Amino acid sequence: MADDDARHVTLERIDTGVYRATNPRGGTITFGSNAGEGFSPVELLLAAIGGCSAVDVDTVTGRHADHETFAVDVDATYVRDETGNRLTDVEMTFRVTFAEGEGADKARDLLPRAVRTSHDRTCTVSRTIEAGTPISVRIA
Repeated sequence: MADDDARHVTLERIDTGVYRATNPRGGTITFGSNAGEGFSPVELLLAAIGGCSAVDVDTVTGRHADHETFAVDVDATYVRDETGNRLTDVEMTFRVTFAEGEGADKARDLLPRAVRTSHDRTCTVSRTIEAGTPISVRIA
């Protein structure tokens, strides 16, 4: 794998049930099951799904007009059964509006295709999940 293709984050435990993720650029986010108002790992997954597609859609439509509103809701059902814990019925809902005008009309026309393309092709996060990418685990 070329260095340009590699992705990496490091997690450190900072308290019981609280972790800090750091990316190679120095960005951090604190999360965990005991992170108070912070995100749980499952909420981060939902945010990553929505965020990845939001970036795609925002980039395409934003070339033509500023958004009056731009929000993405990501909902899922948490299941705990004999096969293990997981999410099912993941659903993204885009709520995007534009002002009036030629650029806004073009952005509005592009919105459905941008959402579809993100889901079907360009969102690495949701594509990885839907492909069922295996995860290997090791102890160093």
